[in-house]
Amino acid sequence: MSYRVLFRKSGKSVLAWSFVAVGARMPVAMAPLALVFLVRERPGGYTLGAVLAAVYVIGEIVGAPLLGMRMRAERARPQLAVGLAVGACGFGALGVLHGVHPALLGVCAFVAGAAPAAAPGGLRALLTAVVPERAVQQAMSFESMLTFVVWAVSPAATAGLALSVAPWVPLLLACGLMAVSVPGLWLLPVGWASGSGDERRPAVRVLMRAWPLYVTGAAGLSLLAMAELILPALLEHRGFGVGLAGPLLAGFSVGSAVGAFVYGLRSWPGRLATQSLVLVLGVSGCVVGIALVPWAGVIAVALVGAGVLQAGAMLTRNLALREALPPGALAAGYSVMYAAVGAGYAATGSLAGALLRVMSPGGAMVAGVGVTVVLAVVGYWGERARDEAPSPGAVRRGSSRAVAEPPADTAPRP
Repeated sequence: MSYRVLFRKSGKSVLAWSFVAVGARMPVAMAPLALVFLVRERPGGYTLGAVLAAVYVIGEIVGAPLLGMRMRAERARPQLAVGLAVGACGFGALGVLHGVHPALLGVCAFVAGAAPAAAPGGLRALLTAVVPERAVQQAMSFESMLTFVVWAVSPAATAGLALSVAPWVPLLLACGLMAVSVPGLWLLPVGWASGSGDERRPAVRVLMRAWPLYVTGAAGLSLLAMAELILPALLEHRGFGVGLAGPLLAGFSVGSAVGAFVYGLRSWPGRLATQSLVLVLGVSGCVVGIALVPWAGVIAVALVGAGVLQAGAMLTRNLALREALPPGALAAGYSVMYAAVGAGYAATGSLAGALLRVMSPGGAMVAGVGVTVVLAVVGYWGERARDEAPSPGAVRRGSSRAVAEPPADTAPRP
């Protein structure tokens, strides 16, 4: 199925959603690098910047599941608005109070990460609510393409503003973007279709039905962490300029956008669990190639290929999660996935740092790939075992639709 059905049936809603999504997600993509630039001229600035970036990521990991589980499917918009508004205040405080004690900067960074952490999951649920059921795969592919474009543009914009204007300007821009996304939410539905009873606020046991997908999500991003964090050391070890890492990772982002587009063009054979495992193993093979082959051209091609396959792996996980959970639990499930992926990235980053102390960059990459393959296989067998039982999401196919505004007697007061 082509993307025409996505825009023919829901073009205005998808464009409105895109406006909100860019405003909400570009600050997230800017944050780690912006925090490093904010304090790099202080004594021990790079170390402090890394600590602030870590605190920001911890805020995301904590906030995503806690806030996502409290989100009500049928009235999610006010909760999303509050989270984004508080997040904008956190970014604004970092920009305005850039000279204060590092501990206060850490508090602001944690708030900026935690408060809007449920927004990615909530926005994904809103997107699938405004499109026809048969266009959900295309909608998620479009979301992935938009996300990869944002992540490709954000580092260059952050570095350019910090170096040419002032170190605190990127954080004020992030504040403005996130603040602008708040009124844009009123161009979207108030929520999405929920189940009945306790499905409206999902219990932990409901979300844990999809634990294999969280494991697979963490495995997929651990590969990206290995490629990103060890690549500069690998290039230097082989005698290439470290500056080559930027263009190479840009190629990964371009490959990811292409992969997301291609995946949405048609239906693919096999179960989603099988597709995900095959794609993760494909990414693993590309990363092994990067680790073992000492030619820059091969590294570039392998990174582009890894990006193409990584996009498909991410999409299969999101589609499988949609099948595994009831409608009222989707945003919470996406938020738990977001936290699991962030935790996988952070843990792999720590592992990469430890491995580089005892082995070569190439060896560290291969060891990381081994860990990833084990996690991917565990997730695959967990999904197979779960699929043997009746799926709680099976009864809801076709029911994930936008919730109309409430009747006049129950509408929220201004």
